[in-house]
Amino acid sequence: MKFVSDIRLLLLGLWLGAALFFIGVAQAAFSVLSQRELAGAIVNRTLSILNFSGMAIAVLVLLLSVIVAKGSNKFLLWADRVLIVFVAVSCAVGQFVIGLWLAAIRAQMGGKPIDEFAADDPLRIQFNLLHEYSVWVLAAGMITGLIAFFVIANRRAAAPKPASVEPYNFDKEFKI
Repeated sequence: MKFVSDIRLLLLGLWLGAALFFIGVAQAAFSVLSQRELAGAIVNRTLSILNFSGMAIAVLVLLLSVIVAKGSNKFLLWADRVLIVFVAVSCAVGQFVIGLWLAAIRAQMGGKPIDEFAADDPLRIQFNLLHEYSVWVLAAGMITGLIAFFVIANRRAAAPKPASVEPYNFDKEFKI
């Protein structure tokens, strides 16, 4: 079962690495591209890939947890499952709730760039607020995924404790 735990850690680590890479891509896109709309399109597409892969990886990690369940600490097993479900939910909320709201607001903007709207325009305020929610949901998913990674790694490394040893039993030590 160590192999299955290693696969679970690998999958979760891949998603966490992709999420960190996404942060770099988003910052680079906005700093390099002259049109913020193009940078936003790149970030939106990359975030969709990250969210869908997060949901798929979470499902795989959950399914693999059934295989690892034998002989493991039940509390840590369920803690890791709850954390993985939270990662999947955060990816789903980011993609299907916040992402769709952002798309609806963009449609209401009529194709105009966001920067053409005044800072006090209700659509821009709503867009900025949803963008902030998106950042917080992704950050929560990443932090939860990192905690799940350490729970899985700790549970895998925990060896079963030997039977209790009597500290004052000298019979075994002095047998000839």
